[in-house]
Amino acid sequence: MRRAIDLAEKGRGWTAPNPVVGAVIVKNGQIIGEGYHQTYGGLHAERNALASCRESPAGADLYVTLEPCCHHGKTPPCTDALLEAGIGRVFIGAADPNPLVSGKGVQILRKAGVSVQEGVLQEACAEQNRIFFHYIRTGTPWVVLKYAMTLDGKIAAVTGKSRWITGEAAREHVHRMRHELTGIMVGSGTVLTDNPSLDCRIAGLKNPVRIVCDTTLSVPPDALVIQSAAAQRTILATACTDTERLKPYLAAGCEILPAIKDGAHLNLKQLMKALGRQGIDSILLEGGAGLHWAALASGIADEVCAYIAPKLFGGADAKTPVGGAGVASPAEAFRLEKQTVTDIGGDLLIRGIIARNGKGETSCLPES
Repeated sequence: MRRAIDLAEKGRGWTAPNPVVGAVIVKNGQIIGEGYHQTYGGLHAERNALASCRESPAGADLYVTLEPCCHHGKTPPCTDALLEAGIGRVFIGAADPNPLVSGKGVQILRKAGVSVQEGVLQEACAEQNRIFFHYIRTGTPWVVLKYAMTLDGKIAAVTGKSRWITGEAAREHVHRMRHELTGIMVGSGTVLTDNPSLDCRIAGLKNPVRIVCDTTLSVPPDALVIQSAAAQRTILATACTDTERLKPYLAAGCEILPAIKDGAHLNLKQLMKALGRQGIDSILLEGGAGLHWAALASGIADEVCAYIAPKLFGGADAKTPVGGAGVASPAEAFRLEKQTVTDIGGDLLIRGIIARNGKGETSCLPES
């Protein structure tokens, strides 16, 4: 199963909104075939594993990270393929929360006489597909709040200059995340200040869908994200309904997503529902500080990735990664769980899941 988990990661960034899945076929103590879900719409892991077998899989064991599907989607049911191949035993990592599959795949296999063992490395398999689990259960994207800051909590010097806080290795890691997650979202202030491209600059990897939150349509039509919209999908979420003002953005290739206001800003919960309906299962939220706070306060943020450089900027007025009203007391702080600390080229990446209701409950764990 650990090999199957490793295989599944090869599909990261290519399968959304489907899960990443790996499969290994073992016969007489030897691996005779293996595969993974390579791309959305392509063959699932089980069928790729069967196709790779160097001998007949009849009577063999299958190890798969997620319950085999049993419905017709982009491809035929994997349960049919397993039964046709004569697989004798199936070991499953995590149950599939998709109502079209949940428990039904296991039931079909068992009814046909196949021995099925569930829950093999269940926690690891569920964690690997936390984005998929969250998306299936909520219909909204998994939102990762990402920022880079100095050891004294600054995302820019007092002059506003921010290039570069972290080193090349950390910046490359961010670009890989842009490939792995479906969308990247910023506020209009970030576009006005930095004029970013918001693309992935690693050859062979894909660009994310760009989402710009612009309540009043203040981003100029000559901004890089607007001018390159024909080449990279760009969604402009705005409460502006003036068709004349919208014309240059539509002409540039932007998609206009009508959004409702919550006070002076966009209603982020409603926006997440709208993006989820468009198949966007995950978002890398790259700020700025006001949007970061709004994401926390509204409850749409699920995970934090903080890159910390061993530098000190100082400056009472230098920008910090999270703005807004803030919490009233330490007891009200947003708390992380399952946090990890990784050294990336001398910078530290602190990553963790945002605890829910102060109880450490998260949406990525399998239901009992």
